[in-house]
Amino acid sequence: MWPYPSLGAIEMTHLTIPDVNILPAYSEVFLGIAISAILLIDLFVSDAKRNVTYVLSLISLAICAALNLAYLVDGSTTYTFSNLFVSDPMSNLLKVATYLITMVSMVYSRNYLVERGIVSGERGGEFYPMVLFAVLGQMVMISANNFLTIYLGLELMSLSLYAMIALRRDDVRATEAAMKYFILGALSSGFLLYGMSMVYGATGSLDLSVIARDFAAGNGNQTIMVFGLVFIVSGLAFKIGVVPFHMWIPDVYQGAPTAVALIIGGAPKIAAFAITLRLLAQGMFVFAAHWQQMLLVLALLSMALGNIAALAQTSFKRLLGYSTIAQMGYMLLGLLSGVIGGNAFSAAAAYSSAMFFVLTYTLTAVAGFGVLIVLSQHGYEADHLDDLRGLHQRNPWLALVMLAVMFSLAGVPPTIGFFGKLAVINATIVAGMPWLAVFAVMASLIGAFYYLRVVRLMYFEAPLVTTHLAPTLDFRVTLALNGVLVMALGILPGGLLAQCLSAIARTLAS
Repeated sequence: MWPYPSLGAIEMTHLTIPDVNILPAYSEVFLGIAISAILLIDLFVSDAKRNVTYVLSLISLAICAALNLAYLVDGSTTYTFSNLFVSDPMSNLLKVATYLITMVSMVYSRNYLVERGIVSGERGGEFYPMVLFAVLGQMVMISANNFLTIYLGLELMSLSLYAMIALRRDDVRATEAAMKYFILGALSSGFLLYGMSMVYGATGSLDLSVIARDFAAGNGNQTIMVFGLVFIVSGLAFKIGVVPFHMWIPDVYQGAPTAVALIIGGAPKIAAFAITLRLLAQGMFVFAAHWQQMLLVLALLSMALGNIAALAQTSFKRLLGYSTIAQMGYMLLGLLSGVIGGNAFSAAAAYSSAMFFVLTYTLTAVAGFGVLIVLSQHGYEADHLDDLRGLHQRNPWLALVMLAVMFSLAGVPPTIGFFGKLAVINATIVAGMPWLAVFAVMASLIGAFYYLRVVRLMYFEAPLVTTHLAPTLDFRVTLALNGVLVMALGILPGGLLAQCLSAIARTLAS
């Protein structure tokens, strides 16, 4: 007999069991189980290089990609877990991209991690599970439809990244970078959480759909909402990495092991874009006139400072850090062009241009870090621009891939980066801001200087060392496909553009 006899008097008709559909979250559930299994298997693996853990991690991500690809083809939108979680075309497309980018990053970083003992010996078993935990956090962020879900996914991703940076406890620079990232990340999370609490106080709800509906109906405290919006945009700006919340990026990129910097500079940008779009364009559409002005200032500062500061860099990883700041400024151009005078007729095209840009940027950035990892062999940490001198003489294929990367980041046709910038700049013109388009083009011209400087060093300078560079077969195949995609998608960008537009349009219509 239960020790609570008074419960018998409760009207059972008032108790309802929520209808939970777990199918849209199968990939998240599977990845969570896979991480637990990999952690257990790693305890019994005697291989010093832990090839089993590496292979199982790649297989897990491939299965997740297949699960989400099936939902992407289906094209439906499903809300589950009491509207905490949503599976829609946008989330499924971004998740598939996240898995692929992470898999490429893991292939690039494999030998680097083994040489430095990060995935071997007594302290190496946790790296790949931490990467998977970060991916799981990104998946939750991408499908979040509630403040709680967004924050849960964000912290799961962030804590994993903090730990990965500091895995080499004997590396002073890595430990310093982890501390900077942790402290500033905690501060930005506080901003975001405080802004969310103010929005909750204004509306009485954490559900993005309910918040949007209430404000569209004129309910809620508008003044509190605007104050909360300022804190939310500030927190998002840090996660994206735009001025004036950019100070962590160059330091973390330079201080972190190159393999970890590769992971930070890739898939997390996709998740940051997703929560920015959901929080602002979905939950706070009514206040677009306010947050678009904030994003406009952030974009202008990021394009200007990112490109100008990169001119003075001698560290290649710091140069990529400032380049990231500038590139995220271009991404914001698409987000701030969706609503014109309260009219959202061009929202799908503008937001899809931002999605297209962030996907093409991450594809290009991981290739650049991949070449840098090849240069960082035998324990040497290639970071100085001089390490790229004469790369064409040492390995013509690596130099060619880096050439495509630099041209793509600079926005030179026919690379994919050209069409990424063209898409977001065109969105600003459609939104009636041709002056902003001109500013973006001028900033891009400034950026072209330091990108072309890298090309000059590779092709027109003598190498400082003549050691032949011979990456492994899986690395060469992956880098070849990566480089071909940077060029091929630049020649034929229509397919990816159409996918982004279709995903955004169907998501907005749901």
